[in-house]
Amino acid sequence: MDIQDQAMAGMLAGRVALVTGAGNGIGRATARRLAAMGAVVGVNDLKQEFVDAAVREIEAAGGKAIGVAQNVASRDGMRAAVLGLAERAGRLDILVNNAAWVRYQAVPDIAPETVDRMLEIGFKAVIWGIQAAAEVMEAGCGGSIINVASTAGLRSTPASVVYSGIKAGVMGITRAAAADLGPRNIRVNAIAPSAVPTEGTAKHRTEEKDQKRIARTPLGRLGTVEDIAKAICFLASGQASFVTGQVLAVDGGITTTNI
Repeated sequence: MDIQDQAMAGMLAGRVALVTGAGNGIGRATARRLAAMGAVVGVNDLKQEFVDAAVREIEAAGGKAIGVAQNVASRDGMRAAVLGLAERAGRLDILVNNAAWVRYQAVPDIAPETVDRMLEIGFKAVIWGIQAAAEVMEAGCGGSIINVASTAGLRSTPASVVYSGIKAGVMGITRAAAADLGPRNIRVNAIAPSAVPTEGTAKHRTEEKDQKRIARTPLGRLGTVEDIAKAICFLASGQASFVTGQVLAVDGGITTTNI
């Protein structure tokens, strides 16, 4: 544990967090870090085996986790995840809307079923999550909601019409929800990661593509799931108590520079 991690340890003691899509990748890294900061973490994923594995990992490291196997693609499923965790843990302070389902298709190949599923999980679920979490948080002492967007919502690549549109929409949802919920002491922010190696992105990556991204990135490397998790946990914490309605690009500088 480095000095920064030592300073963050215990910062979220007594808090309860729900991370959707926490079975792997960014979601799992975020769940681990929230637990390391002292939060009780609700680990959500569609597949029970992914949930169980993440819960075991957190508990083995000394953290506290509650499995929340639920399909958050529907309003009812998201409400069941949020309200169910709040009932079991006694409260909800943090929601990380991370779940997504992604397919990249060129304009002529975009299929209705692809659009529908990506919208259900990547766009509508964010709205339903905010709605359900706000209900619980307003009854308590407020809270923090962090939506996982993408730099694709700021700077697009070919074959990403649906994905880029959804992530740009998540940024709009974030700003509007921050305006609605600020008076209720609920902060709403988003992070926009650049390309990060995960299990889910492996099939879309090649060594050549990675090297091109690295060459365009001022910090000279790809991001990691831990980089993204740290940014999410900052926004979730009291260190960001006067931050709301923001989209934080966690991208090594690639979207705002030209090298």
